[in-house]
Amino acid sequence: MRFRLIPLFMCALAAMLFAAGCGRYDASPFTAEIDEPNYRRGKDLLRQGRNQEALASFLKVVEKRGDDAPESHLELGILYQQHIKDPIAAIYHYRKFRELKRNSPQSDLVRQRIDAATREFARTLPAQPLDNQMERLDLLEKIDQIQRENVQLKDQLIGLRTQAINTPRSSVAATEPVHTALVEESVPMAPNPAESPIAAADPETPEPAPTPAVTLNRPAPPSVSTPPPPKPTTPAPAAGGRRYVVAKGDTLFAIAKRHYGTASNARVQGILNANRAVLPTASALKPGMTLVIPQ
Repeated sequence: MRFRLIPLFMCALAAMLFAAGCGRYDASPFTAEIDEPNYRRGKDLLRQGRNQEALASFLKVVEKRGDDAPESHLELGILYQQHIKDPIAAIYHYRKFRELKRNSPQSDLVRQRIDAATREFARTLPAQPLDNQMERLDLLEKIDQIQRENVQLKDQLIGLRTQAINTPRSSVAATEPVHTALVEESVPMAPNPAESPIAAADPETPEPAPTPAVTLNRPAPPSVSTPPPPKPTTPAPAAGGRRYVVAKGDTLFAIAKRHYGTASNARVQGILNANRAVLPTASALKPGMTLVIPQ
């Protein structure tokens, strides 16, 4: 019985050694990388647009062959850069390809891909969005300031137009200066004896005294005095109107927006017309004024 077990034991030991040898043969990368089943499957999946599955196939090739899978590293770098959008992983696999195939004709192209992936990663750093956000806030603030100045200029223009329409023509004519001229009439003077050839020939002739010029001044017409403008009377508030005390920094545009919910030229003109007695122009708005806000 004992001798019968020995051949069985030897057969089992030989089978184990044969299986171990086959395992080592399968694990060793004696085949070319492009002939690996997972590599060919990864290329087929890429042509079908199944990028995630292709990524898994190429990773299996790298895991199996170790540092003898440069082509798989290149495919992985392209997948991570173009489809997965992971520039850090792409840079790693690109560098592994250049390390494993230093003299490859694709080395320069892979270096350009590394530079492109580096720039893509730099754009994801938090400093870049922060700078863009600050510039956007500055632009929005400038736009808001320009809009406020535009509204103020419109208010002033409306006030000047209203003032020009309401100003009577008689008062404009009265303010024009009255020009008065003094008419001077001079009596012609006698000829100068020094310039006479006779006087020049006789040096003993006494020089006559010059005749003074007589100037006749006509009286100027009486000046026209400009009557003072009539004092504006405070009109009664509009029916159903609200009263509002102007605060510091208020504009007609802001007051209209506060009471009506929106600010338009018609609303601003309505407030201006309702308070013409105390607010002749939009630029005359001052803190402390009590305005009537029409309905």
